[in-house]
Amino acid sequence: VQLVESGGDLVQPGGSLRLSCAASGFPFRLSYMSWYHQAPGRGREWVATISLTGATTTYVDSVKGRFTVSRDNAKNTLYLQMESLKPEDTAVYYCYVKVGAQEYWGQGTQVTVSS
Repeated sequence: VQLVESGGDLVQPGGSLRLSCAASGFPFRLSYMSWYHQAPGRGREWVATISLTGATTTYVDSVKGRFTVSRDNAKNTLYLQMESLKPEDTAVYYCYVKVGAQEYWGQGTQVTVSS
């Protein structure tokens, strides 16, 4: 299993970013996918989850209305569209999947929101 995130950057408050996660080594279209983040000095926290077809998405309250999780099963890629970014969104963002009983994480991509 390999999960490779990309798209992180330094952005000003109010800006936007789109993160991507390229997945391989497991049946992507048969797997729920999630995003987590880890802010400086804090533990890893759940951000969003998307169902197999993308019909159902769930979000932590702090990002509802600002972030959108989506997937392209033909490309084995997960996305996180981030709008109206705030300094408190600064974190390393990770792609996550559970295959059977095993959990997998990507290496993370850094998002920094600062003026």
